Amino acid sequence: MPVLPELAAVLAAASARTRPEPPGGGPVLREAARGYWDRRGLHGAAGGIAAAPGAQPLLLALIGAHGGDVLMPRPCPAAWMPQARLLGRPAYHVPTPAECGGIPDPYALLETVRRVRAEGGRPKLLLLSVVDDPTATVAPPELVREACEAAVDEGLHIISDETWRDTVHRPRDTVLLSPAEMCPDDVTVIADLSGALVPAAWPVAVARFPDTPRAAVRHARTLDVLTALGALVAGPVAHAAAHALGEPDSVRDRIRRAAALQTDVAAAAHRAVLGSGALARPPQAGRHLYADLGPLRSRLADLGVTDSMELEEYLTDRLGAPAPGGHRFGDELGALRVRLGTGPLLGATPQQQTESLAAAKPLELPHVARALDDFAAVFAELR
Repeated sequence: MPVLPELAAVLAAASARTRPEPPGGGPVLREAARGYWDRRGLHGAAGGIAAAPGAQPLLLALIGAHGGDVLMPRPCPAAWMPQARLLGRPAYHVPTPAECGGIPDPYALLETVRRVRAEGGRPKLLLLSVVDDPTATVAPPELVREACEAAVDEGLHIISDETWRDTVHRPRDTVLLSPAEMCPDDVTVIADLSGALVPAAWPVAVARFPDTPRAAVRHARTLDVLTALGALVAGPVAHAAAHALGEPDSVRDRIRRAAALQTDVAAAAHRAVLGSGALARPPQAGRHLYADLGPLRSRLADLGVTDSMELEEYLTDRLGAPAPGGHRFGDELGALRVRLGTGPLLGATPQQQTESLAAAKPLELPHVARALDDFAAVFAELR
């Protein structure tokens, strides 16, 4: 999406700030993050906030601040497993339920924890995402509750990635429950602001810690890791991020328009995928959908595509846009799954993207209609 002019002006006004923020962010940025979560029912103090230049260094610091083994759903965001491996932490995938991604199946979670312990492991940390990348699904509240209760009962601390919570396509029809609402003492929430609030080229992410003595220790350890990494938010970016976290009218309007646009375009892309005979859960949030081309295995084999690496190469070439295979998200290499981005369908230039945002019927715009036709044609060839 094009940069929101108001945010660009705020960043430009702060361009003379030559010093980075202190480790974990300065008071203005942390207070803005506190207010952002307070408006979502997650109350706390600015002292329980930590910021970093992007989600990856922040997650690395959070994992580093906790001991023990790490569990995460399958599939999961592409950066999660490498972060654990970089720290030398044993990490395990847990299957997700049929309804959604992002949340481990509660019974599979219990089974995995007990198996790991029987093998001498020390499972201590669970990563999950109620609004999920890569599957673009929103977990039902009852599943969130069951998974979180199972994790807490087994002594796991939860890191809830809520990067995409503000990109839900139909917010009035979707009940979004944060794990921190149910288990406030056992959940750390993180959000990469590039999910909805700032451009991806302005790296900034924030974490909200529980209000407990144990969490205060982990917060301090997280700041130590960020300091050691030199992972400090740039001064101008922090100023713009704080403005966005305050959610002025222009930011709220952009979020609303972007979600409405993705609702229409992602649904059209989903129909095209299903029309080929492939499978995909209906996208509910974000800018992706996650497709399973397993039913098309014979046709793909004729084209020399037999695993997700080859599927990634094939679709990236045919679509003219990145189509990362499921192996990048923890799925098995032999599974023909792929994450398909809907962003390229909105226009190739900032002008076209702006036009898409403003349109009452974006699917009728020539550049959007043409992009969707080309997208559908690639999948129609696989019938």
